[in-house]
Amino acid sequence: MPALQDNPATAWSDAVRPPRPTGVLHLGLGGFHRAHQAMVFDALLRAGDPRWAVTAVGMRQTALADGVAARGGRYPVRVADAQGQAWHWVEAVRRTLVAARERDAVVRAIAEPALRWITLTVTEKGYGPELAALLVDGLRARRAAGGGGLTIASCDNLRDNGHALKRLVLEAAAELSGGGADDAPVDGAGFAPVERPGDGLDLVAWLTATCAFPNSMVDRIVPAPTLALQQQAQAELGPLADHALVTEGFWEWVIEDRLHDPADAQVLRSAGVQVVDDVRPYEDAKLRLLNGSHSALAFLGVLAGWPTVDAFVADPLARGWLQGLMREELGPGLRRTDWPDYAQALLQRFANPALGHRTQQIATDGSQKIPQRWVPVLEARLQAGQPVPHLALAAAAWMDLWRGRAEDGTPIEVGDPLAARLRALAQACPDDPAATVRALGTLPEVWGPALPASAPWLSAVESALRHLRSRGVRACLAAS
Repeated sequence: MPALQDNPATAWSDAVRPPRPTGVLHLGLGGFHRAHQAMVFDALLRAGDPRWAVTAVGMRQTALADGVAARGGRYPVRVADAQGQAWHWVEAVRRTLVAARERDAVVRAIAEPALRWITLTVTEKGYGPELAALLVDGLRARRAAGGGGLTIASCDNLRDNGHALKRLVLEAAAELSGGGADDAPVDGAGFAPVERPGDGLDLVAWLTATCAFPNSMVDRIVPAPTLALQQQAQAELGPLADHALVTEGFWEWVIEDRLHDPADAQVLRSAGVQVVDDVRPYEDAKLRLLNGSHSALAFLGVLAGWPTVDAFVADPLARGWLQGLMREELGPGLRRTDWPDYAQALLQRFANPALGHRTQQIATDGSQKIPQRWVPVLEARLQAGQPVPHLALAAAAWMDLWRGRAEDGTPIEVGDPLAARLRALAQACPDDPAATVRALGTLPEVWGPALPASAPWLSAVESALRHLRSRGVRACLAAS
């Protein structure tokens, strides 16, 4: 695919750029967007297509949005892999907003005539009513102003993310119109156009007729920025090089060929985006092989003292275990035909020492990630009577984290929305693996409806947890 790194950061220009309409509004101003989609849009802008300038919306945090705005939207990204390292300025962001602080401005931005796309990297925990209300208010204002339809593309780590977002938005719009989901015949995402007496083409019908909600998958490793990275950026690029990021050379963006403007497909392809009929094979491969293995190595890494992903993969024993997890449990059954090559490439990507991707960062929010990354694999394999020793060990490691100490006794604290509850459950039976598995392995919000009732699964996790506590992580890796 074409490289996004054709804009080397050779100098900083402090000239104020003239204001220009933005064609993309992005919800979720975080590191991933700024080192992925924003770099795609930056490449299109540099190629002479002005329609891809971005209004980037932070949801709650103001410091990043204000800091990026203070530098005219410019920020440096260090791209580092086996081919070398180089800094690149990214200039696609032309305006920043914060939804919690200036919600009305976000609504107005959605209604602006020049807007063509809304993209989202908000969460992999699922979308909620606050986001739905924001989108619906903006889209209602757009319709009232006579604006045209949009491509509204979820780039979050959710299965069938476009369908999920469409259902959320249309349900909220139906409630706003005085109706409900049952008023609408079902289409691929759950709705079809509806007209109500006296309302003409109502908001639900307008959205369904004019807006596209493609499924998509995005893949690039973007660790949380560190103070050392910021200091390096300023030392090498100058004191104005704020909000620096580091990422790898690899990237993928696979999006469903369901766009409001069909001509956008070829434009995106020119920047290296894959526009396809069915995203699911790519989505499943990423969720299982990248995200699923990331969580597994992170839980084990935090317990055993591997601070970063590359440190874990540099250990031959750990790397061999991870390779077995991908080859034997996560990969089989995937419809992405090149998944063995993708898995092998992942091992090389994980070994990149320049990223410094911390296992503790990846281990956060495990209760929200496990349902997406592991549960579908576990259900399918257990239903088929297939073994899951690697995932049982990873699940045992996640449960053991909640005792609050690493293998060497070092205190550890992992962030999670259920942290207080999980910690209380684990610490109520700190030395009883069977009780720990009964407490933490039967939570339906983590493991779904089937696994908490699966005796083979619970037995496998209990056995893994006993061995983990008696033998240690390395011995368990060797035995798996």
